[in-house]
Amino acid sequence: MPEEEEFYGKNGERRTYDPSFKGPVDKRGCTDIACCILFGVAIVAYIAVGIIAWSHGDPRKAIYPTDSRGQFCGQVGTPLGNKSNLFYFNIMKCASPVVLLEFQCPTTQICVEKCPEKFMTLVNARANAKDFEYYKKYCKETLKPSMSVPEILKEGLCPAMLIPSRSFTRRCFPALGLKGGQVTVGNETKFDDGSGNMKDAQDLIDGVKNATLVIEARQTVMKIFEDFTHSWYWIILGLVIAMFLSLLFIFLMRFLAGIMVWIMIALVLAVIGYGIFHCYMEYAALKGQAGANVTIQELGFQTDFTVYLQIRQTWLAFMIILAIVEVIIILLLIFLRKRILIAIALIKEASKAIRYVMLSLIYPLITFLLLAIVIAYWAVTAVFLSTSNEAVYKVFNTSACEHSRETCDPANYSTTTMKMKCPDSECLFAFYGGESAYHKYLIGLQFYNVFLLFWCANFVIGLGQMTLAGAFSSYYWAFNKPKDIPKFPLFSSMGRALRYHTGSLAFGSLILAIIQIIRVFLEYLDHKLKGAQNKFAKFLLCCLKCCFWCLEKFIKFLNRNAYIMVAIYGKNFCTSAKDAFSLLLRNLLRVAVVDKVTDFLLFLGKLLIVGLVGVFAFFFFSGRVKAFQDTAPNLHYYWVPILTVVIGSYLIANGFFSVYSMCVDTLFLCFLEDLERNDGSAERPYLMPESLRKVLKKKNKTDPAQ
Repeated sequence: MPEEEEFYGKNGERRTYDPSFKGPVDKRGCTDIACCILFGVAIVAYIAVGIIAWSHGDPRKAIYPTDSRGQFCGQVGTPLGNKSNLFYFNIMKCASPVVLLEFQCPTTQICVEKCPEKFMTLVNARANAKDFEYYKKYCKETLKPSMSVPEILKEGLCPAMLIPSRSFTRRCFPALGLKGGQVTVGNETKFDDGSGNMKDAQDLIDGVKNATLVIEARQTVMKIFEDFTHSWYWIILGLVIAMFLSLLFIFLMRFLAGIMVWIMIALVLAVIGYGIFHCYMEYAALKGQAGANVTIQELGFQTDFTVYLQIRQTWLAFMIILAIVEVIIILLLIFLRKRILIAIALIKEASKAIRYVMLSLIYPLITFLLLAIVIAYWAVTAVFLSTSNEAVYKVFNTSACEHSRETCDPANYSTTTMKMKCPDSECLFAFYGGESAYHKYLIGLQFYNVFLLFWCANFVIGLGQMTLAGAFSSYYWAFNKPKDIPKFPLFSSMGRALRYHTGSLAFGSLILAIIQIIRVFLEYLDHKLKGAQNKFAKFLLCCLKCCFWCLEKFIKFLNRNAYIMVAIYGKNFCTSAKDAFSLLLRNLLRVAVVDKVTDFLLFLGKLLIVGLVGVFAFFFFSGRVKAFQDTAPNLHYYWVPILTVVIGSYLIANGFFSVYSMCVDTLFLCFLEDLERNDGSAERPYLMPESLRKVLKKKNKTDPAQ
């Protein structure tokens, strides 16, 4: 058999015939026990980290702003419950470079009910009882009515002036503008010192002008949030339609796989073709309209994205992109038309397999639930770890002081020698930190938290792959279908995976987690070295990022096939990975064409579902169809619900089609094993279905047609 020997190559030993083999091995032992123990210890340590974090952490530090005494502003059930905003006595000190080092403004901060709404100086307010009553809201509680202005300023009990401010992230920031040589808030409040010298005011404006971009971004976010509140029920309806279409697609594939594949290809080409036609019509309709010929580069970045739809260049770009995609798909279909028949046979067989293992369609929900638990545990632990520091108070002063920035205790600071030596100093809340061993290794605990996130998430994904592989391989190797298929193949496979192969799952996911954490570290280095001028370091870092990205993709591919072999033969991870890699290497041509063509066809199925739902959402939310104009909600940006529906539809379709993909991959490996184990003779008949034998031109000598 020289041709077949040449096809398979000389990579590894081919699988020999085993008359006792009838599918996934029942008599198997535990694999990779050492890694199973290591994973168990890591989980126990992870739980311990969570308990420690929960006992030390305080999420209120991440929710509420903190005043100079370390108290939380706006916390319900406390004296400051109705004072939810943080007010700075002298916000100009927040522009000091010290803030970048200590993450705290070196000025007194107090909790207030509302931010100041008008300009007022302490001198002017002290002369008017009504104004001073308003001014006292922004002073310390220890202020006495009999104190003079110099005494108040000396003790640091009140700010020297109040500036009209607005609340942003529960902090009071100046709301300033410049109009006619005067600093204004809106169109009414004016700030002029009477001297005509506006230098300080202009400096203040320059110090906060970047806040304009933040405010605009915040307004955009608020509009997007409003669009979600007005359209959420229509978004859910769109996602339900996507789920229905996915189930309908899978149902039809059970009976009309071949026809459905060709119809799917035709519909995808038709949807993209319509997209090209629609873009051309929009492009032609804008011809001659004022401002339609402005380029995207000339327009620049705009927060109102609908502006881009009013220029011709946007629709021209969309049309070109869709045309390129259309041409690429057509060329791929022309060159791979013969291999599509093999892919159709695999999809048909996968449809039959899923028909006998219908519960496999809901397994993505189990994976999603487990991943949600893992991510939620990581997020909660991360929040508690980041807020488990203790309040640290330091000495802040305006003049030279030998004790500047030293740690202090606000409870008795007024009687300490530091206060005596530095009369104008204050003991203010600086940041959250600590000097204990726990606080010193806090960054290590955060690193461990992220690492276990990757390890556990990869373990959950691997468990799903091994469970589905075991169930579908039970179908393939059953000689008499469905008689020889176990009653509950999915649960039986999951039980075998957890009972015998937790160590193998932990091993494969550990390797992947190590690579992923290295990629995270490289991204961190890249972020830190963005301002560096060393081109060689940048080039080396770029190469490392590319290499580890490729390595992660390869390990994911290897793990997936290794888990299939573990599910079938019950061997350890390394042996299974070696066998799977050798088997695929011996059949490299089939792997490169058949498997990837199948993935491509399944991707087209996702594209079809997303395209249909996306087109429907576009016509509904944009109001282009008169029948929907009265029903569709009034939105700021109609692309918000459209984009949400499109992304959600893809995730839903991907969840259902991932089962199909795993089924095809499993059947493909089983088919390759079948080719090596058997030769079609009466003693060693092929177990592959007749449709696959016909496409691959393989025959059993016992077939009635012979």
